Amino acid sequence: MSDPVLFVLGLLFLLQAKHLFADFYLQTTRMLRDRGRYLHFGRLQHAGLHGIGSLVALVLVGVPTALALLVSAIELAVHFHIDWAKGRWSDHTGHGPDEAGYWRAFGVDQALHQWTYLAMVWAVLP
Repeated sequence: MSDPVLFVLGLLFLLQAKHLFADFYLQTTRMLRDRGRYLHFGRLQHAGLHGIGSLVALVLVGVPTALALLVSAIELAVHFHIDWAKGRWSDHTGHGPDEAGYWRAFGVDQALHQWTYLAMVWAVLP
C-alpha cells in the first residue's frame, strides 16, 4: 500500500479483526484453563494463534516477510505475558464477571493488546 493512512487503517482493521476471532471465537477450554500458571500450554497455543494471525495480517498489507515474522514473534511473547499477568491477577483477586474488578482487569487486558497493535503498526510503517 502506497498511502500511509490506508496502510495504517488497513493493518489496524486486520489486527483488530484477528483479535476478535482469536480472543473471543477460537479459544478452547484448554486455552482458558489455569491462566494464572506461567508454563501453560493452552496459553502458548492461544498466543501462537495471535502470532499466526498477525503474521497473516502483516503479510497481507505488504510488510516484508522477515520483518513480519519478527514482529509477530514479539507479539506472541507480549500477548502470552499480558494474558499471564491477567490470569495471575484474577487468581489473586478472585473477581468474577459479576464484580467491577473483573471488568477493570478485562479492560486493562484488552487495552494492552490494542496498544500492542499500535506499536506493531508503528514498527512496520513503510
